[in-house]
Amino acid sequence: MSYKRTEISSEELRVQEGFMAKVRELNASRENKPLAFVDTYGCQQNEADSEKIRGMLAEMGYDFTRSEREADVIVINTCAVREHAETRVFGNVGALVHTKRAKPEQIIALCGCMVQQPSAAERLKKSYRHVDIVFGPHALWRFPELLYGAVVGSERLFAVDPSDGEIAEGLPVRRDGKIKAWLSIMYGCNNFCSYCVVPYVRGRERSRRPEDIIADAKELIAAGYKDITLLGQNVNSYGGDLGGETDFSELLRMINDLPGDFLIRFMTSHPKDAGEKLFRTMAECGKVAKHLHLPFQAGNDRVLKTMNRRYTRSGYLALAERARELMPDIVLTSDVIVGFPGETEVEFEDTMTLIDRVKFDALFTFIYSPRKGTPAAEMPDPFTREEKQRRFERLVAAQNAISAEKHASYNGTVQRVLVDGLSDDADFPLTARTNGGRLVHLKGGRALIGDFIDAKIVSSNTWALFGEAIGADREAEK
Repeated sequence: MSYKRTEISSEELRVQEGFMAKVRELNASRENKPLAFVDTYGCQQNEADSEKIRGMLAEMGYDFTRSEREADVIVINTCAVREHAETRVFGNVGALVHTKRAKPEQIIALCGCMVQQPSAAERLKKSYRHVDIVFGPHALWRFPELLYGAVVGSERLFAVDPSDGEIAEGLPVRRDGKIKAWLSIMYGCNNFCSYCVVPYVRGRERSRRPEDIIADAKELIAAGYKDITLLGQNVNSYGGDLGGETDFSELLRMINDLPGDFLIRFMTSHPKDAGEKLFRTMAECGKVAKHLHLPFQAGNDRVLKTMNRRYTRSGYLALAERARELMPDIVLTSDVIVGFPGETEVEFEDTMTLIDRVKFDALFTFIYSPRKGTPAAEMPDPFTREEKQRRFERLVAAQNAISAEKHASYNGTVQRVLVDGLSDDADFPLTARTNGGRLVHLKGGRALIGDFIDAKIVSSNTWALFGEAIGADREAEK
């Protein structure tokens, strides 16, 4: 397969900088500094995109609010992976007609994967006329131009033309917090799983140049970020469009070799591209977290083939076994779809036996949600929602028991954790994460936030560990 990588030119980006300057000048003349509200649905890539949107808004002179009523600009970054997310978005967008009525100059923008679907864009055009701007992931870099058009004009603006996508480097970023950071290494997907809309809305795979990724990683480390997650729809495919210059395992080693005390995580791995080289890299690189999120989606070969996943049950089991051979302490998590069209009770049992054999630390479980335009949406589906719900509940109950058992094995151990925030538990007021990404509710003082520390695990439940910071002098509230 031939790859074509397209990058937005520096000249085109300078045009957008010009629009940012124009909006900033308009905002500087206002009596009060304008406020923006950015709301994000969906995956980590959407979170990373929203950080760029906030960065551009900050460059254009906006402060931020969490109130739709206060906001002069509202941006909703949408998700298309499941129907439930779309339903929530349309409901919340419909309610914004009231904020617009109270504040007629308010600008409402929708972006992200959902609006890249022609049916959703048309629905917004016809039925949600209080929405001023609609733009898909491919047009994110043009946000300053679109916002300027909405500020000075009266026409509604739509930028949702089909595209395989490009890469835009150098966009400003405004991150939440100073401990964890998302770092996109590639965009798009070539896998075309039969149930998934992502390749249609995010385009084909495009890898960022390794030197640009390394430069970003250095900036994050210098700024004090301790937990850096590399993002891609399938990170294992990284570099396929770069002519073999650098693959994902080599990129991991390059970042691991940077000086500093930090952890590298990544989302998401596809089993068809995971294997010995990746696992050895993870095992040998001290800064790469020993956590592998490897979605298997279904445990039956016929279902996997119909899903177009391009691996088998036995192949997946071999991967899990090899990862544990090289990294005995690895945390394995996965995604599972229950009720894929045509999946029988017997085929579902193959999923149940797979989770019993692998014993994942945690699962993200979903009932199949049809996505218009995907092959699976046209497949016959004789099973009722109630039947699928019963299977789903069986799966969740089985995994909860495994997770509780896995977490119980931590009791009495000492774990190196990164303290990352405050909890709502008065007895364990801090939150932290182990190297493998397990949530820890922690006793200790606020001064620990942002530090790697040793913690003794004293108890656990299905979803989390509970621990105490080691070193009484570090525990006092400061």
